[in-house]
Amino acid sequence: MKKFIYTILLAFIMAPNFLQAQETAGSVGSMSSFPVVYKYDEKVTWFFDLSATTFAENEDVYIWIWSPSEPDAGHWENSSDFAKLTHVKDKIWSFTLTPTEYFSRTVAQIAASDGFWFRLKNKNGSKQSEVANMTYTDFSSFYTANELIRAYPTKPTIDKGVSILFNANLAPGFAGATSVHIHSGLNDWDVQQMYEASKPEIAEKTKLKDLGNGFYKMDLVPKDYYNTPDGYEMKNLVFLMVKDNWAGTTPDQVLFAGAYVPPPPPVFGFFPLQISQKDFLGMSRKNNESGVNKLIYTITAGSKIISGEFTGGTAEIKGFVNLVSELKDVPNLNEIHVLVKDNKNKTISDTTIPLKTLDK
Repeated sequence: MKKFIYTILLAFIMAPNFLQAQETAGSVGSMSSFPVVYKYDEKVTWFFDLSATTFAENEDVYIWIWSPSEPDAGHWENSSDFAKLTHVKDKIWSFTLTPTEYFSRTVAQIAASDGFWFRLKNKNGSKQSEVANMTYTDFSSFYTANELIRAYPTKPTIDKGVSILFNANLAPGFAGATSVHIHSGLNDWDVQQMYEASKPEIAEKTKLKDLGNGFYKMDLVPKDYYNTPDGYEMKNLVFLMVKDNWAGTTPDQVLFAGAYVPPPPPVFGFFPLQISQKDFLGMSRKNNESGVNKLIYTITAGSKIISGEFTGGTAEIKGFVNLVSELKDVPNLNEIHVLVKDNKNKTISDTTIPLKTLDK
């Protein structure tokens, strides 16, 4: 609390003309960064929403920041060009920097500071915002968390950034990787950005940033990265990580969108729970993924193979196999093996079902 009070007091002391007549532009609105998470020695762009302030879209806006250091010291009445923000759109301004370079401080010094405290102002300081603080997300816990994947935020939105962390040390076959790439898409691969090693521009676009010691990071804004049309509704982001030229891959991963309520998980089952070879075998799968409309089955019963498929929709796919007629010429069975896949070749069930022995 003492450090916070000191930082606020410092803002008043270090503004040379604060006691003179000035216009208070108002409070800085929502703030964000891209990448969402970053190291202090990594280039980052900060975004400031000034829609609730009196700053005009055609007005030059500058940052006057005093913590971790004061790069533009002594220039309150004539801000330097390097402190000038860029107007993005709709009263959103941005500022790009590499913290260690901009503040002339080491990573350790910035980490030990009070954080990023600033005002936004016009060139001569006659108009200024309230004191604001750009928050920083420390993601160092990922290095010891024993997690394969972590995303910031956990539920991304289509027009905001997302940072995806990957621990290749936990992925079999990724040892000695020279590069790691993301093969991904939106809404169960409806829109894709494939990894193609033979195309340099695609290989570079899909390449993760190497954080060292087997840790990697991918930063993207879904709308820009996948070039989606206006109005596209993002439900999920699906992806897998790839080592080098497909020398290894992770299992499929999924991030559900922040504005999207995910459906209940699929439920598959056989019925009835006990059967003989003179019964009908039923199977049902509810809450199917988008694009899944078939259950394709292969039943191995002794020397006989029975195959077929059932069709349906997202709500349910359901059907029956007539074991009575199919197995009438196969005597004395005590079990059958049933393999069920969907129309995307995903295995739904691979199991052996015991058969009741009927009295003769």
